[in-house]
Amino acid sequence: MKVPTAVKILIAGGFGAGKTTMVGSVSETRPLRTEEILSDRGAGVDDLTGVEGKSTTTVAMDFGRITMGDDHVLYLFGTPGQERFWFVWDELAIGAMGAVVIADTRRLDGCFPSVDYFERRRTPFVVAVNCFDGARSYDLDEIRMALDLNARIPVVLCDARRRESSKNVLVTLVEHAMRARHPAAT
Repeated sequence: MKVPTAVKILIAGGFGAGKTTMVGSVSETRPLRTEEILSDRGAGVDDLTGVEGKSTTTVAMDFGRITMGDDHVLYLFGTPGQERFWFVWDELAIGAMGAVVIADTRRLDGCFPSVDYFERRRTPFVVAVNCFDGARSYDLDEIRMALDLNARIPVVLCDARRRESSKNVLVTLVEHAMRARHPAAT
């Protein structure tokens, strides 16, 4: 029996951007979640502006899996969004092929730390603008400019609740990461 090649992908972004939702929408298995109820200890620390209805938060990671034929398995690791849990990122990032940075236009500044992190590590990443109900729509070039992204970094619209939309983001990431690692092959 052939052992499939494992591909590790991180799903990052700000607090409440849709990381847990994306992992859950696309995983073929019930995702592992380390969600805890927001407590009084987070009051004054967690900014709920724009996500007032949020009642839980990821404290370590989310984990999901997608099997692609007999050859590849994608392992998805959703990172925690709040600064106090960022120490987990370095461990999660080991061996990652690339990352998806989920951007929430209601709180665009929430994805700056993720963009900075992956740029510093030279980890290929894409920005997925999560289309929340009632959020202002932006032109993708506006998002690129606001995040000061290199023109080679893909910026795509998505709905993290929808499996097909999340799959399209992952396909974009894999293609981008392959081009970044093997530029002569494209």
